Amino acid sequence: MGSLIINHNTQALNTHRNLLNTDARLKTSLEHLSSGERIVRAADGPAALMISEQMRAQVGSVKQAIANSETAVSMVQTTEAALDEVNRLLVSIRQLAVHAGNEGANDENMLEADQLEVTNALSSLDRIGQFATFGTKKLLDGSRGVNGVAAGEGLSFIEASTETKTSTAAGYEVNIAQVATQGSVVGAKALTPELIAKGVSLKVQEAGRVAEYTTKAGDDIDTVVRQLQRAMEKFGLQVDVRKTDDGRLQLTHKEYGSEHNFVVVSTEAGILSQTDGVPEAVENGQDVQGTIGGQLAMGRGQLLTSGEGARAEGLTVRYTGTAVSNPDVPVGRVNVTQNSPVFQIGPNPGQRVAVSLTNVSSKVLGQNVLTASGFNSLSEVDVRHHPGAADTIRVVDKAIDDVNRVRAQLGAVQKNSLESNIRSLRVNQEELTASESTIRDADMAAEISELTRNQIMMQSGMAMLSQANQTPRNVLTLLQG
Repeated sequence: MGSLIINHNTQALNTHRNLLNTDARLKTSLEHLSSGERIVRAADGPAALMISEQMRAQVGSVKQAIANSETAVSMVQTTEAALDEVNRLLVSIRQLAVHAGNEGANDENMLEADQLEVTNALSSLDRIGQFATFGTKKLLDGSRGVNGVAAGEGLSFIEASTETKTSTAAGYEVNIAQVATQGSVVGAKALTPELIAKGVSLKVQEAGRVAEYTTKAGDDIDTVVRQLQRAMEKFGLQVDVRKTDDGRLQLTHKEYGSEHNFVVVSTEAGILSQTDGVPEAVENGQDVQGTIGGQLAMGRGQLLTSGEGARAEGLTVRYTGTAVSNPDVPVGRVNVTQNSPVFQIGPNPGQRVAVSLTNVSSKVLGQNVLTASGFNSLSEVDVRHHPGAADTIRVVDKAIDDVNRVRAQLGAVQKNSLESNIRSLRVNQEELTASESTIRDADMAAEISELTRNQIMMQSGMAMLSQANQTPRNVLTLLQG
């Protein structure tokens, strides 16, 4: 049998303690229900809080990466739209050159009008290059790409990729082990007046095109060279014809490297082919060989391109100089400045993509085309004479290739790097959000059940505390006897 005491009401203290615990649980339930979260503070689950906060940071970063990618798409589309207009202008210039080439019908005034239109189109093209912008950033003036300057006899900078690193002040050294050569053939014997009068058939095949000429009495070797060269130009063969000092024919491909070849045949053995009437393939030229920045580079014609993984990766130079006696001595250096716009398209470091934007000024487009008129770029074209009109077509074709190559690169970046990345990031965002929700969000049904339980326990605890406080009063009954 228990004792009746009044100094310490242990039953009330026990009930009060349970009531405080219930009150704490009730407050927690109210916090969870009002916030919708199961983890409101670190004490609710330290490990869960750490994981969910990391996921929350990742979700926010993914959202921003999606926004970054969408901004990048907008910039690429703006650039591509400007390049589309540049392409339209180039097509217009080509049409004018084709019209100017119709020399049988054109007079001087018509040619002047064609040249005036060409000049106006070039001015419009230059304006696009100067003023095309995205926000305050210029897109096509060359400041948003990779710029390079070559120093050295016969060495010129062609292009660099977004992977090319900015060079040191000294630049990338270029060493040449072998210069590029052209495919060439020299007749084994001279084309004498007797053979010319005999009527020798000369035929050249190159890239699916054929040019031929049959000598006739009254021709001299200069006439034969001139007529055969005219046939080459008429049918678009990239082969030059000339005579040697001892009267033999020499045919040389205009382009350098192993990719360019042609076939010759002559009805007189030794004039072109070694056997009467039998086609003979001319030995291909050789590609340039050498290194850039101390790393082996890949040669294609006169172009030397730094390989994958090198610091100068994607850097292309042209070497037109003479043979090098000592390949260990650099023929020159190339200084490169990398200004390609870089986009952060992922939530983590290193998840970036770069795109190089070109300079579309007429002084830059259409370079490196061999022309009889000596046009060095699109800015120099002149359609007022027939050779100039034909060469303008060649230069414009090169300019169109230049522009379309950039457009293709932009399209590839937009499709494969940006839009694909956006789709992937949206899936990633969805999965991360679901995972974070599983860890952090409250189960409302369970929390309401817990709230109801705690409310009942609170009411019950209050009632029991009242009863416990009444127990010491029973002692008064004994005192009253």
